[in-house]
Amino acid sequence: MFKPGDYIKVEFVKESTGESEWMWVEVSSDDSPRRIVFGRRDSEPVVNTDLRRGIELAVIYDNIREHRASASFKPVEAGSHP
Repeated sequence: MFKPGDYIKVEFVKESTGESEWMWVEVSSDDSPRRIVFGRRDSEPVVNTDLRRGIELAVIYDNIREHRASASFKPVEAGSHP
């Protein structure tokens, strides 16, 4: 379902405050039978600064809110507007 180089959008909640933010994760592999995607965080955190950009993650399918194939994903640089 998800291919290396694809991007998924995942909500990260800071447990101590309940604040959340949506971040992009670049897919490195997909374990479809277990419904888990592995990848690295590709956005700079604002709320969850302990989860820095580039950190390796495992994300269950239920937490994925958006998916973009690598060919169609155009990241927005920090400080710029789409």
